[in-house]
Amino acid sequence: MSVYKPSVTQEPGTSRRRAALLAGCAATVLLTVTACGGGGGGGGSTGTTKDGFAQAAQDKGALTVWVDATRMAAAKQYQASHPDVKLHIVSYDGDANGSNYLQTKVQLFNRTGKGWPDIVFSSQNNEASWAVQAGFAAPLNKGLIPGATLGGFAKGANDVCTVDGTLYCLRNDLSQAVLWYNAPLLKKFGYKVPTTWEEYQTLGEKVAKEHPGYLVGDAGDTFTPEIYLWASKCGANHITGPKAVSVNTTSEACTKMAKLMDVLIKNKSMSTSGVFSTDFGKNKASKVLLMPGPAWYGGAVFEGTFKTPAKQIAVAPIPQWQGDTSPSTGNVGGGTWLLSKHSAHIKAATDFLKWVTTDNAYQGEKAPGFPAYAPAADNWLKAQSASGYFAGDLTALKDAAPQVWSDWGSGQFSQEAIWAATVKPGLTQGKTIESLLSAWQDSIVKYAQADGYKVSQ
Repeated sequence: MSVYKPSVTQEPGTSRRRAALLAGCAATVLLTVTACGGGGGGGGSTGTTKDGFAQAAQDKGALTVWVDATRMAAAKQYQASHPDVKLHIVSYDGDANGSNYLQTKVQLFNRTGKGWPDIVFSSQNNEASWAVQAGFAAPLNKGLIPGATLGGFAKGANDVCTVDGTLYCLRNDLSQAVLWYNAPLLKKFGYKVPTTWEEYQTLGEKVAKEHPGYLVGDAGDTFTPEIYLWASKCGANHITGPKAVSVNTTSEACTKMAKLMDVLIKNKSMSTSGVFSTDFGKNKASKVLLMPGPAWYGGAVFEGTFKTPAKQIAVAPIPQWQGDTSPSTGNVGGGTWLLSKHSAHIKAATDFLKWVTTDNAYQGEKAPGFPAYAPAADNWLKAQSASGYFAGDLTALKDAAPQVWSDWGSGQFSQEAIWAATVKPGLTQGKTIESLLSAWQDSIVKYAQADGYKVSQ
């Protein structure tokens, strides 16, 4: 059985909301745990600047770590392998669905001058966008984490953690988009895996005529733009500064992907039901021929949700536009780890941070998602291949890891929320994605400005 699944908090819709509710403030009886609002060391700085920031007075108290339900296993494993470390573990929602729980609590801790956790996991990639300004996140590339370690992360993996050249968090896992496909079904129909978006559209048109009811993709999820538009290099979400964003959803890169999707939606070879919806699972799961989607689709969607039998699902690179010599893809999810500037246990916190993001004992062998740290990812891929679930090798996952297009950023506003409020209702009403691009842009601008961003169009 494969362990290849996404973070609990990456799963969209009802499943993800339910996971967030169950995880929030849950206690564990297996380890020493503090209350959700309490715990955490540190306080005012001593005035001594080290590793790029003024550090709190250090002590030998317990290290407080906040994790979501999925990362609880990592914290337990660290405690078991480091019995001399005093560890308080707090389970919270991991900021699932952009709950902003962490930000709200940090604001409270800043007012009271106590309570900050030493280490925090978040399911969101945009925490640095507020945590730096709030004085919470410690810089990691000023002495805490060696350059050799940082160099082991996949290209671009920590871009979401970098503000003005300084690194403020470490990426836990990647969610690069690839092309999943049913290998025996594709062979039975006599089709080849498309390598360009043009071939992908042509195949979708063939499927609609020759095998109606079968699917080459899905446009029903709120993270749809992060799969298709991001991969197409649509400049809808280019974060150009800590509080600056460029938004252009009507460029050729956007419109040509929108047109492609509209053709396949119209001929019904692309679904408008989300992959986690009851309708999809009941009526369409067995009809998936191709499915562009993130790295975690293999375990969470095909094996876990659809119950697709072993030796059917394979993976290939996501298609590219013909003539484009710079391969690009999108990203859906992935998590980050932050270390608090207020920590009174910097040495212990740094050791935990390095271990949980790079050590093979967890990331290479037991992590549920594709590790951001490349050496651990290699071992993780070997374990997935050895599981016996997938048809063929998983090289495409490794190849896609450094190809996530860097000009789609991670601002405080949620692109998934914007798409859900603006584009998804239009699709339900029978409108085309192309016709909704301008409305999408207007909505992004409003959301960004509401969060204090300076917007250029």
